[in-house]
Amino acid sequence: MSTSEALQLMIAFGSFTLTLVSTIVLILKNDKKK
Repeated sequence: MSTSEALQLMIAFGSFTLTLVSTIVLILKNDKKK
């Protein structure tokens, strides 16, 4: 695996993790309102 491929994989995984975390936070905030 080349360095650029590894970098793209890390960026893709990082953005996926950020999206997942922000989604969970939004769900938790909505639950607290109820």
